[in-house]
Amino acid sequence: MVLALRRLPNPRLTGLGGGLFAVAVMVVVGLVDQWLVDGSPVVYGVLFLPVSLLTALWVRPADLVTAPISVPIAFACGLVPIAGGTDGFGSRLMAVVTALAVHAGWLYGGTLVAGLVASVRKVRRMARRQAERAAAAAPQAAVAPAAVRPQAPARAGGVRRPRPRVE
Repeated sequence: MVLALRRLPNPRLTGLGGGLFAVAVMVVVGLVDQWLVDGSPVVYGVLFLPVSLLTALWVRPADLVTAPISVPIAFACGLVPIAGGTDGFGSRLMAVVTALAVHAGWLYGGTLVAGLVASVRKVRRMARRQAERAAAAAPQAAVAPAAVRPQAPARAGGVRRPRPRVE
């Protein structure tokens, strides 16, 4: 099982790339949904959840904050083909707004998935960096024992001495 998971692609998308990936996939999902199942919002919502998960997993660590922001935009863009509406911009816009309001549960669910995955990845990254810093500092502390370490000069009477200016 672990070997099968390691064979999966592990791309690292930028924030913009993650957003474009989510929008492109959700527009394709919306078009295929309209073509195959006549625009079923349940099918669209169910397929939105793994797209949210993959977007949050594939965005690079420096851009983790963009994943929960870009997936709702992708949801709205992909709704255009399945929302309905007659000819005209105003009619389509009202259909998309109505579909967003009616199917907000899927939207919140996908955003929650992306937010949780991004948060967990960020916390793990911060813990790993802190452990690396502690490991890097440990050899330095071991080299200079406490008795040999230079001590800061004591301040007389708690008066703060001004730092010398370097010009």
